[in-house]
Amino acid sequence: MATISIRTNDERKYSFEGFCESIGITVTSAFNMFMTACLRENKIPFELKSDPFWSEENQARLRESIKQIEEGKFSSHDLVEVE
Repeated sequence: MATISIRTNDERKYSFEGFCESIGITVTSAFNMFMTACLRENKIPFELKSDPFWSEENQARLRESIKQIEEGKFSSHDLVEVE
C-alpha cells in the first residue's frame, strides 16, 4: 500500500471529514473513489470552470468602463437600501 499526503487548510479538512462521515465513508475511501473515477474516465470526473470575472468578455467590459470614467463619461449615484 502507498501513502499520499495532501495539504489543505484546517477548516476544509474538518468539513470534508464531516461530509464523508455523514455519508458513511472515510476520507481515504473518498479519495480512492476519486482516483478510480479519474482513471476509469481518463479525466477529472467533474467540470472545472474558471472564474467568469477573468473572462475576456468581462475584462473587455471593465476596460471600456474604465475608459469611459477616464473620459468623464459617467454619472455617480448613491447606493440605496431596499427593504
